[in-house]
Amino acid sequence: MFIEPHLKAEKIGWIEVICGSMFSGKTEELIRRLKRVKIANLKVEIFKPAIDVRYDENNVVSHDANAIQSTPIDNSQTILLLAQDVDVVGIDEAQFFDDQIANVCETLALRGIRVIVAGLDMDYLGNPFGQMPALLAKADYITKLHAICVKCGNIANISYRKTTQGGQVLLGEKDIYEPRCRKCCQEK
Repeated sequence: MFIEPHLKAEKIGWIEVICGSMFSGKTEELIRRLKRVKIANLKVEIFKPAIDVRYDENNVVSHDANAIQSTPIDNSQTILLLAQDVDVVGIDEAQFFDDQIANVCETLALRGIRVIVAGLDMDYLGNPFGQMPALLAKADYITKLHAICVKCGNIANISYRKTTQGGQVLLGEKDIYEPRCRKCCQEK
């Protein structure tokens, strides 16, 4: 097929959102997709919120200890500055970013960049979490993952908090949270 020299194929970007409860494999799936991007020799930048230092200050790390190098940032606008001349942008723990994260992802996609975002869609009370509803609305592709309820063994979609301390954001792991289904969340 012959393409006229003045007609250039336009690079098309899109937004993929990986969501679900804690321990559902969101970060694991994000890392899997980003490693495949690297195998394809595409240029990638990976970001995480600077407040998330649970496993590592710099790397994105899954609960299964898989890791990939990332840049911790305090403000989603920083992504636009640092994601120059890339094919793919990965973002972990999107629920912790400011209210501009969905617009930042949209801007990147309009630049022809594939954007892969992972985050909790609901907080410990089962309510929409942070900017995830806006990201889900703008997403071209959505993958919702589920954990296994520690009480009954059914699918879990809520990150049940075992303590009453803290506000909506309380960083923690299995010491503070466990995956539960809708029914078992009602049981204390």
